Amino acid sequence: MDIESIPEFSTAAAKLWETMPGDSKKILLSNVWCSKCGHAVTITNFTGVVKAGDLLLVGKCSDCHGDVARMIETSENQRKS
Repeated sequence: MDIESIPEFSTAAAKLWETMPGDSKKILLSNVWCSKCGHAVTITNFTGVVKAGDLLLVGKCSDCHGDVARMIETSENQRKS
């Protein structure tokens, strides 16, 4: 999947995703914990929404195809803390 494409993202999630540099996107997508596999994997077939100001990616493990998720904290929430 091309990381520049935005599959099924909410409008707010798409805006956050578009602001991230391509290299950062690659790192985030390839470093998702899979509890079934017990190690970091690449997330595939993911969607994105904003939850409590943070970007939540939900998709599938590249190895076992089980459900995985990645929460990406935004700078907006970090400034509020």
